Amino acid sequence: MLVAASVATVAAATAAAPLVYRSVRKQRGAVEARIDGANGVAEGRYVTIGGVDQWLQIRGEDRANPVLLVVHGGPGSPYSVFTPVLREWERHFTVVHWDRRGCGRTLRRNGWPPAGELTFERMVDDGIEVAEWLRRHLGKEQIVLMAGSMGTIVGLPMAQRRPDLFSAYVGTDFYVNMVANERQGRLDTIARLSAAGNKRGVAALEALGKDPRTWSVADWGRRMQWSMGTDPTTPNAVFKLLFPLLLTKPDYTLRDVAAWLKGFGKVRDAMFDQFMAFDARALGTRFEIPFHLFQGARDVVTLTEPAVDYFAAVEAPAKSLVLIEDASHFAAFTQPGRFLAALRGATV
Repeated sequence: MLVAASVATVAAATAAAPLVYRSVRKQRGAVEARIDGANGVAEGRYVTIGGVDQWLQIRGEDRANPVLLVVHGGPGSPYSVFTPVLREWERHFTVVHWDRRGCGRTLRRNGWPPAGELTFERMVDDGIEVAEWLRRHLGKEQIVLMAGSMGTIVGLPMAQRRPDLFSAYVGTDFYVNMVANERQGRLDTIARLSAAGNKRGVAALEALGKDPRTWSVADWGRRMQWSMGTDPTTPNAVFKLLFPLLLTKPDYTLRDVAAWLKGFGKVRDAMFDQFMAFDARALGTRFEIPFHLFQGARDVVTLTEPAVDYFAAVEAPAKSLVLIEDASHFAAFTQPGRFLAALRGATV
């Protein structure tokens, strides 16, 4: 009986260990995230946008600083999980993260949106309304708009339709033409796998076929898995960085974590056909506000070369290009200091 009880005690302690670790990390993170200054702002709130309560996180140490609205990628993965690695950003900007329809805390509040509402067009309209609300709430004439990865599909039209709202556009992890990007990304990944002698990976990607327009969302997921796993700069960054931060976000309950993960998968699946049809050049390359591109120098997901080619075609009052060394996808979050330097140099 004593042995059985000891085994049960050890098993219970082992099972509880991850929750204890999570609790400790959350407490430490809450201390590091604290904003105490009289002119600081640290808000998490629902705002009615497009008739739906949508979650905004607003953080910064000085309300006099420029406002930076971050439009997340995924298309269903809110970037507020990266708050700990962007702590220095909050000393120079009021950083706003927005959970779009079907995502994160907006999903938790409202449930799954009707199919007719889960469109990029609807999200562009929502984003413009968010920007208008932020101007009023924070007392700013204009704000800086930053869009990452599939946030590009929302951010570019926002900047083009309402340049009066924004002082600058900042793109990162930049998608240009989805079909062309996936076609070349597959070939590049096969080359890396072949060089490493990984026959299983080569066979998996060759089985997808050469034309991404014939792929299913599961096929696309396999391309992403192998590409990120063989990334020579930041392999598997999504698992090594994003998910640990998600699990230890100080203000997230386990229900918040579950909602984030649900939205991450369901929005991707529901919007697959929409994002596979994206072509940034179809929107035109003319902007009425400064245009800045800060891209990982060797991005294996949103390929760097097409992004640089697009930048060359951009017409804007001012523009700048920074290729961030030692960065691939998630350049803003794997190299936050270098990214912040570029951001301040271009927008402050």
